Amino acid sequence: MAQPTAMFDAQLRHAVGLHQAQRLAEAEAAYQQLLAHRPDLADVQVNCALAQLGQGKYRDAENSLRNAIAAQPALARAHAYLGDALCFQQRHQDALPSYERAIQLKPDFAEAYNNHGNALALLGRNDQAAPAYRKAVALKPGFAQASNNLGLIYLAEGRASEAQTAFEHAIAVAPGYFEAHSNLGTALHKQGRGQQARQAFETAIKLAPNYADAYLALSVHLFDIGEFAQAAAMAQRAVKLAPTMPEALNALGNALRGQGEVAAAVDKYRQALRLSPRYAEGYKHLAMALEELGQLDEAFTLFRRHGELGFTTGPQSSPPSPHKLRHDEEQRAWRGGASGVFHLGDGGRIEGPAVNRANAVSEISAQWLTKRPQIVVIDDLLSPQALEKLRGFCLESTIWQQIYDGGYLGAFPEHGFAPPLLAQIADELRLVYPQIIEDYPLLHFWAFKYGSDLHGIKKHADFAAVNVNFWITPDEANLDPEHGGLVVWDTAAPLDWNFAKYNAAENDICAFLEEQKAKPITVPYRANRAVIFDSDLFHETDVIRFKPGYENRRINVTLLFGRRQTQRATE
Repeated sequence: MAQPTAMFDAQLRHAVGLHQAQRLAEAEAAYQQLLAHRPDLADVQVNCALAQLGQGKYRDAENSLRNAIAAQPALARAHAYLGDALCFQQRHQDALPSYERAIQLKPDFAEAYNNHGNALALLGRNDQAAPAYRKAVALKPGFAQASNNLGLIYLAEGRASEAQTAFEHAIAVAPGYFEAHSNLGTALHKQGRGQQARQAFETAIKLAPNYADAYLALSVHLFDIGEFAQAAAMAQRAVKLAPTMPEALNALGNALRGQGEVAAAVDKYRQALRLSPRYAEGYKHLAMALEELGQLDEAFTLFRRHGELGFTTGPQSSPPSPHKLRHDEEQRAWRGGASGVFHLGDGGRIEGPAVNRANAVSEISAQWLTKRPQIVVIDDLLSPQALEKLRGFCLESTIWQQIYDGGYLGAFPEHGFAPPLLAQIADELRLVYPQIIEDYPLLHFWAFKYGSDLHGIKKHADFAAVNVNFWITPDEANLDPEHGGLVVWDTAAPLDWNFAKYNAAENDICAFLEEQKAKPITVPYRANRAVIFDSDLFHETDVIRFKPGYENRRINVTLLFGRRQTQRATE
């Protein structure tokens, strides 16, 4: 027998009042009591689900919302909240049809568009999430959260200026939105607008003094501009506020390492990884610190772990470039293997020497010590066994993840380009050429792989003391034996130029070289030839003409030893 309408309405008002007072468990019980008599009331089922969501009872909320949909299939908000309940259970793929149905039933449902975008973003489908956020903002211009979310997508895609606009819109409609202020700081930082970035971070902190993410973002900014002590202070605040946040411990480690406190940094990185064993950035930075301490074997192991995690958990936000696709197709055919699988070839140490001892070591070392600018060319750098094994590793491994507009690809240690053989080569270079490498630690290394006819890397210098650059593709692949190698200018970068300027400001570099009447030194390509030079010297890839085909792609390996300031200070 149905309850009288007046009594039912009074009970419903009571349940809603409990809900509004955030007495969620009591509200849920009151809703359940009503539903015991009228399970067909879809709106009451939805309200009960909202009370359950507020208590973290996501599976119960899912059941309530399915009951609501069974009672009233065209209730758009039931479908939207079902999507939320599924997302809270980390079932983002399952949530998508619910949001899509809600939008189909209610085309002006801005919140459903926003949450649909959230699910897509969490699945790594940023190219689909962005239009969902834009639609939410178009439907509801005052929807600050959707604008903020859109800005985060733009940040992830490297579109910092557009991200700035989105965050500024969110702040305009919600001036107290501290997360948007912090995100605006990151967008400004990425555009090199340091003072404005700092003001945005400080505004976020003023609005929300316990918001750990703002301290973390400010720490990252300060670290990037070289203010390591302040970066450490901000990271420590973030750690105090959020002691289980691995990113904060990682930032503190970076700041400590920037101050030269490498052993202390190692401790912070290890703490971060204990909190989150799948935190990829922690492996990368711990590896870099251990590398600086000379502990190459463990460092290289950690780099490979980062490469595995980054490959398997880092979906791309947009389709890769055509030259990346072409390379991967060639590699897949060459390997005869499945696509989309992280794989490392055999890059283990060899029993015999990796660096050729038969070269004129004394003459080469004397040339390094007396020649200005410091540049030496060494043929047959590696032993035949080491050359063959390193070449095989580079051909087989799925490490070519960094895409460059020039049409070439980069493999960095964090992508898995950290074979133990390379650590052996670095150690033996120091042993065989102590007057060149001295006691400088190996701080950076990478490899580049090119197509058959490309322009290569433009004029730049590298932030280190000594640059060791060598090539491993067979000579017969090179169609122009007088070129295809490296051009090094005989003039070093000014000491007051920072990394960003002498690594990317080509117009300034060209003007400086012309002003100094610098002369180029062209070193033609040869397999197993190394060019070792003062890393401050500007250099660029020479004209490339190689045969087509996967095995003919030009591969060069670069090892950077020591810090730039250390080397120049001793001259």
